[in-house]
Amino acid sequence: MDDRPVRVRAFINEVEGHLLVAAARAEGRTAARHFTQRLPWLTDTQRAEVERLYAEEHLSLTRHGWQHIARRACQLRAEYEETYRVLRRRLLLGSLLALALPLALASAVLRAGGML
Repeated sequence: MDDRPVRVRAFINEVEGHLLVAAARAEGRTAARHFTQRLPWLTDTQRAEVERLYAEEHLSLTRHGWQHIARRACQLRAEYEETYRVLRRRLLLGSLLALALPLALASAVLRAGGML
């Protein structure tokens, strides 16, 4: 079998991950600049350090949020898959009962009538 689609999907996921991190870093830097603009007393060195720390914290919080979302998505997926399995079993059981009941009734009627 050709496994290129899996490789392509993995590559796309990796590129998307890098783009998300790059976007989060850019967001962090922009937010840091906006934050330090409200602190006019900072020296250029202090401003650069505050912006660097702010951007690092922003990226860390963003990653933490993504990890939380990913864990919750896995939990929800497992819950939904279990619910689906239970519903599928119930449907199968109901279908079997719906088929078996008329056969049992027909068999009982035939026995009672002495046909068997």
